[in-house]
Amino acid sequence: MAGTTTSARKGCSAVKNDISALTDQITDALNAFAGSAGKQARRGYKEARANVDSTYDDWSERGSAMMDSAYDAASSLEETLEETIAQRPLATVGIALGIGFLIGAAWRR
Repeated sequence: MAGTTTSARKGCSAVKNDISALTDQITDALNAFAGSAGKQARRGYKEARANVDSTYDDWSERGSAMMDSAYDAASSLEETLEETIAQRPLATVGIALGIGFLIGAAWRR
């Protein structure tokens, strides 16, 4: 029976060693997976950040272009009004009085 006990101990020791080796392999695999996931997450963050920056730049350029267009339109309208007033001052005063009358009539209601 002494031989059986020794062989059981060896078998138990072998199982413990196998479990320890398997645990080390699982730990290594999880660490590798976590490292890979972390790299992918950082890469995804960098890509998302680059997309946000690019989108912001695009919107900023579009906003600037829209402001320039609005300024140009306002300047053009101002020039047109000035020319009209200079060419037809009495008609302009009549139109202004008419618009004032309409606003006053609408205000009273």
